[in-house]
Amino acid sequence: MHIILATCYHTLSLESVHFYTYPDFLIGKTKSLPCLHCCGSDFQDIFDVNHFITSLRDEVRILKQLPSRVKTRVEQGLSFSMSPISWSNITYYENQILPLLLKHKVVHLNRTDARLANNGLHTDIQKLRCHVNFNALRFTSQIEELGRRIVRILRERGPFIVLHLRYEMDMLAFSGCAHGCDIKEEEELTRMRYSYPMWKEKVINSELKRKEGLCPITPEEIALTLTALGIDHNVQIYIAAGEIYGGEKRMASLLREFPNLVRKETLLQPSDLMNFQNHSSQMAALDYLVSLESDIFIPTYDGNMAKVVEGHRRFLGFKKTILLDRRLLVNLIDQYTNGLLSWDEFSIAIKEAHVYRMGSPKRRIAIPERPKEEDYFYSNPHECLQLIDESHETLESTLS
Repeated sequence: MHIILATCYHTLSLESVHFYTYPDFLIGKTKSLPCLHCCGSDFQDIFDVNHFITSLRDEVRILKQLPSRVKTRVEQGLSFSMSPISWSNITYYENQILPLLLKHKVVHLNRTDARLANNGLHTDIQKLRCHVNFNALRFTSQIEELGRRIVRILRERGPFIVLHLRYEMDMLAFSGCAHGCDIKEEEELTRMRYSYPMWKEKVINSELKRKEGLCPITPEEIALTLTALGIDHNVQIYIAAGEIYGGEKRMASLLREFPNLVRKETLLQPSDLMNFQNHSSQMAALDYLVSLESDIFIPTYDGNMAKVVEGHRRFLGFKKTILLDRRLLVNLIDQYTNGLLSWDEFSIAIKEAHVYRMGSPKRRIAIPERPKEEDYFYSNPHECLQLIDESHETLESTLS
């Protein structure tokens, strides 16, 4: 049985894709046939569907729409819908999903995010995931062309950093993080959190969560951090994000320290983005492309997009990605702002803490009993990469 193994990302790819699959008996083997037509309009609005299908033709047969006989069953409500168990291995799909597929003929996988284990899978499976994530998934020509134009504009002006500043209202409401917000803003974020039933965590201690390193870094905190890391104050910093909560007021300190802040909206004409307005996934896709090409990528929160950009940059040759240690960072910032550390002590501590957090080659950390806490496959797909120790081993064996 061939199963599509694309890892899924919230902001710009397959997390919202709902696959319908059905068995196809070919040469005595059962093959799962994912149907992209049933995934809603998002997939084809973001990705080159024909390229996706063609790239994977040797691994899995993918259909744009369900065959009529199967479509009728779906329309009659005869398909079976389910959410696969998170972090499952291949045995689960063989022993649990395949029998359901054979029994019901059509299975609707209504959730696809984090449904496959990070570790413990055959190397061929892991390499197929890389093939899906980094080769088969290609944005539409319109997105690719506009993304290249943004990069070209930035390159003409010199080096640039991409700051993935996750400080949008929905992120703060979801996470319960309100450090630096006033009372009215905290109340607004709380109301938003309670208005979404699917956000299960409602009562959140914002300051405790921040001290545990579970909050997005604020614009004020990132201004201090970038300065402490020795980032050139005149470098271009591209803000990859939606609307920053608090607007200009919250961005003031960052803009004061780094005046060359840019966004796609400031680099392009309004007409260039006209077809992308009100399409957050397409706007995120543009940010994704710019993030891949940046001299340095700095995420302020380890959400899904940040993780896949990190992994993709590793795949492209371990391009520099500064992975902030948020728990240590906020502790150092608090010590500095409370006068317990001098600027030099603060800066040295920040630099030392991040020497080995630059996206350099390393193996994933596996925590079998707590997979949600371990390194995600798509942030560090080391099975698909030539790691330093492996290259040394190859060289030594060649010389001996």
